[in-house]
Amino acid sequence: MASSADGVILNARTIALVAGEASGDQLGAALMRAIRIQDPEARFAGIGGPLMKAEGMDCWWESDQLAVMGLFEVLAHLPRLLALRKQLLQRLIELNPAVYIGIDAPDFNLRIEKKLKSKNIPVIHYVSPTVWAWRPGRVKTIAKATDLVLCLFPFEPACYQRQAVKTVYTGHPLADQIPLEVDAEAARTALSIEPGNRYIALLPGSRAGEVDKLSAPMLDAATELTRRYPDLCFIVPAANERVRNTIETVLRQYPAVNCQVYSGRGKEVIAAADIVVCASGTATLEVMLINRPMVVCYRLAAMTYKTMKWFKLLKSRFFSLPNILASEALVPELLQHEVEGTRIAQEVSSWLEQPDKCAELKQRFELMHRELKTDAACAAATAVLNHIKPADDKA
Repeated sequence: MASSADGVILNARTIALVAGEASGDQLGAALMRAIRIQDPEARFAGIGGPLMKAEGMDCWWESDQLAVMGLFEVLAHLPRLLALRKQLLQRLIELNPAVYIGIDAPDFNLRIEKKLKSKNIPVIHYVSPTVWAWRPGRVKTIAKATDLVLCLFPFEPACYQRQAVKTVYTGHPLADQIPLEVDAEAARTALSIEPGNRYIALLPGSRAGEVDKLSAPMLDAATELTRRYPDLCFIVPAANERVRNTIETVLRQYPAVNCQVYSGRGKEVIAAADIVVCASGTATLEVMLINRPMVVCYRLAAMTYKTMKWFKLLKSRFFSLPNILASEALVPELLQHEVEGTRIAQEVSSWLEQPDKCAELKQRFELMHRELKTDAACAAATAVLNHIKPADDKA
């Protein structure tokens, strides 16, 4: 037995989870719900966000404390992250959970997993690191650190075969949660915006670093688009209050842009939009599943990008999930110096002025959505409980 910080007694069926950002919080919450259906006595502890807390997690730290991206961007946060990791490891070893599940955040979680594995604590990594896109050598590290990798996409297990890493393809819970048809008018009513206008959604990301890099170029594009199409309105979801404050501070420099910022409500904002401009990441999958044309932006710190190019770390032709899943350029991708207002506006205009192209894209997105519907959270929960069952049988 072990006690949480709040004095709650945690039993041998306690499952420890660590999620590093908003998308990990969504995955973690869905997984917790599915595990509880199969094992009502299961308890949960670790690092999560508001959704995981709402599912009853004993949350030791907030997940946004791990939301740092890029090689050099991490350096500024390294002392804090190392201190947090040390405290987390100590608590996990004392807890001795039935299993540790690291949800995404591989640079943080894999080090935790390797240490716990050496202590004979079962470890699962949920969300395959993007070894198919860059740094494929990480497969060897993953093999040493984990017992099992839960893969969200059907092409991922093959990446691990050479290292004999045990994998399970689960599918992505978002494909199950989002209906095949999402009503734009209902979303606009829910957001209290005029149903007859044309809306462009701007999604600069959930991490502070992403928002700092992408909000200004996106609003530069909004300014140019407003000149071309005076009827356009812009809507922006903010993942948290810190992100909202950043967006609103930048927005004050763009008085000509008709823009409304919402706290959370990302899926409704995407559903209400005609076109979406978004940061690369899980948001591109959400936009694909909600079935809206998009322009994808990816901008790293200059030194991070130069390092990636110098060492040829980027292996994939594409970096957005819709293009990777389709193995073709279904949506425009803008990388680094291409992420600037005029170019973004050009790509948005292309969608606005080619309705036939939008209709073709929507047909492709619907087919891809159907392929990804697998009852993913249930599949992941079954894999987790099957993995820890042998240890319980021995007890």
